[in-house]
Amino acid sequence: MAQEKKNPRARSTAKKPTTNDISTAPDLRAVSRLTDDDVYLFREGTHAKLYDKLGAHAAELDGRAGTVFGVWAPNAESVSVVGDFNAWDATAAPMTTRPDGSGIWEAFVEGVGAGSAYKYHIVSRHEKYTVDKTDPFAFETECPPLTASIVADLGYTWNDAEWRAAQAKKDANAGPMSVYEMHLGSWRRDPDDPTRFLSYREIATPLVEYIREMGFTHVEFLPVMEHPYYPSWGYQTTGYFAPTRRYGTPRDFMFLVDTLHQNGIGVILDWVPSHFPTDEHGLGYFDGTHLFEHADARQGFHPDWKSAVFNYGRDEVRAFLTSSALFWMEKYHADGLRVDAVASMLYLDYSRKQGEWIPNKYGGRENTDAVEFLRGLNTAVYREHPGAVTIAEESTSWPMVSRPVDAGGLGFGMKWNMGWMHDTLEYFRIDPIHRKYAHDGLSFSICYAFSENFLLPLSHDEVVHGKGTLFDIMPGDSWQKAANLRLMYGYMFTHPGKKLLFMGDEFGQKREWNHDMSLDWHLTEHDVDAPLHNGLKRWVRDLNTFYRGESALYETDFDGRGFAWIDFHDAENCVLSYLRRDAGGSRVLAVVANFTPVPRYNYRVGVVEGGFWKEVLNSDAKLYGGSGHGNVGGIEASPASFYGRLDHSLSVTLPPLGLVVFSSEAGD
Repeated sequence: MAQEKKNPRARSTAKKPTTNDISTAPDLRAVSRLTDDDVYLFREGTHAKLYDKLGAHAAELDGRAGTVFGVWAPNAESVSVVGDFNAWDATAAPMTTRPDGSGIWEAFVEGVGAGSAYKYHIVSRHEKYTVDKTDPFAFETECPPLTASIVADLGYTWNDAEWRAAQAKKDANAGPMSVYEMHLGSWRRDPDDPTRFLSYREIATPLVEYIREMGFTHVEFLPVMEHPYYPSWGYQTTGYFAPTRRYGTPRDFMFLVDTLHQNGIGVILDWVPSHFPTDEHGLGYFDGTHLFEHADARQGFHPDWKSAVFNYGRDEVRAFLTSSALFWMEKYHADGLRVDAVASMLYLDYSRKQGEWIPNKYGGRENTDAVEFLRGLNTAVYREHPGAVTIAEESTSWPMVSRPVDAGGLGFGMKWNMGWMHDTLEYFRIDPIHRKYAHDGLSFSICYAFSENFLLPLSHDEVVHGKGTLFDIMPGDSWQKAANLRLMYGYMFTHPGKKLLFMGDEFGQKREWNHDMSLDWHLTEHDVDAPLHNGLKRWVRDLNTFYRGESALYETDFDGRGFAWIDFHDAENCVLSYLRRDAGGSRVLAVVANFTPVPRYNYRVGVVEGGFWKEVLNSDAKLYGGSGHGNVGGIEASPASFYGRLDHSLSVTLPPLGLVVFSSEAGD
């Protein structure tokens, strides 16, 4: 993690501010935003809206306009507000500490308003440590590499009331969810200057048009929270209440979310409560002590990311993080949060060797403080925003991640199905001639598919760090690569679970994702394989459209009664077949997938009823770049028993590296 460069702004150190007590400053009591109840809840760890109490807020005292500042620094000897309004003079605006023992410092600074840059100048009681820190509750920051906080007015006239009202009544788990995961800085860039990011406002219209064209239900942004190191993609967060200034102002980001909502598109934000960078201006060693993080490196330092780990056992830290989560839903109308690196939070020995971690009080490896924090977090989110969703990136078999807190679970709405992702990609990397030996690996996911509320992720993590792209890892020539991708996406969209696809995967990006460059949109226009890339893109669009309109594919994502195998034993032919049903059981689809490049004729597939079964999806259709093998619109079922389990069957043509879906006309 790159460390902060020294701030070039000069600041005075000739005289340090005196330590004051709020009881000697009656004027400050008149503008303080904190009540005794606020302080109690903060110290208890249950305050979920600290963003309204701490940080910088407009205030008026005796007719004088200004800003009231509040910061938690219990181990400071003195704190002052420094900024462009006082020449960064540490003596100009001393803060006073509350007499209640909360460790909160406050100050009213006349004449300071929106747009003013500031930091907190902290002199610690320990080791004569002196530092200028950004505000942990800052709503806005300077554009990196500058690091000061900015007094912000978050006033914005929203136009998404209809969307918000509808979402509040919905159960996110019950409807279709197809998520387009994207990184704002590299989806598209200025075509006249590829080094320039598109702003929040510039990207709004083309993004809405594209998402509507492609049929995704949600956009998930990689972390938009401020981060000093751009190549961290936002996962090294310093601004837990501030969208990055790289793409515009807070109001600009509100405009982007608002525009998406007005067009019926949900917004999920990636959020990182698992660790934070150690840059000097950030949360680390905030008041000369390890305030937000553990002091012992065996608990407070993450070896994978070289970053600090939050101390979830500290009440005030839990309140800080919970307030951050609620803030993005309340102030930016986020419809959900994808919580990063949950596994690293749950295990004290995560990525650590023997002797490099400290067991819990029971002698185990479970981080009981993190468990309680996550349960409290999810309880607060669903209490305040019942239509929202929290999604855990949790890569282990920790039980009941997406089960209610009162049932003993962690309380998340959904969990990423990392097992499905790994098994699926491992299978598709195999040359089709050898796939029959790995057949069980592909079907295994159904054994646990309903143990959690799973989301199937093909995320950014699978197209970086030398892994190549999804198009690149597929075996065969370009035609086979595209056919394999169409087959894999068809398998994904008909498999139980919500869906997530990273940007570029929908048209077969060939070059590994690079955060410093736009996606290779030219592949659908000027590339020699443009017809294949356009066909793949159209297939994803049609999958989304079919999925959103087909209750059998989303109503029972988390219910085992909505799935039944027709046949998962045909390893020799590398064929899987299964049924999907809606919640009422009346709507039935039959899915058949051929994982070899050999077309199969007169292949027998069992179905639940007689009559005509219409072919409603075929990944090998010519309009998708396929060979055109299919079933001429559908097949009449014959009363031939299938393995004694199903009374009717279809004699179908299976396209090479293709997936076909049939629906019974009786259910249409």
